[in-house]
Amino acid sequence: MRTTITLDPDIAALLEAIMRERGTSFKETVNAALRAGLTAKRGEKRPFVQETHAMGAEQSFRWDKALAAAEAMEDEELSRKLAMQK
Repeated sequence: MRTTITLDPDIAALLEAIMRERGTSFKETVNAALRAGLTAKRGEKRPFVQETHAMGAEQSFRWDKALAAAEAMEDEELSRKLAMQK
């Protein structure tokens, strides 16, 4: 198929660089670039991997109970403020 396209200057520069590197024609370079872009698996997601870090040999605070600890501290502070108002 023969068609006319208008390339942005940055894309034209990239194509020209690839043409020089590979020694290929404009047609071959454009077709290869379009083929690679259009046949790439669309929406393919890499699996999420959580990075973990050691926090030392002894753990003095149970992070799985952090919300309960925060609630207890907030309750203590509210009790202290209410006691001061009397």
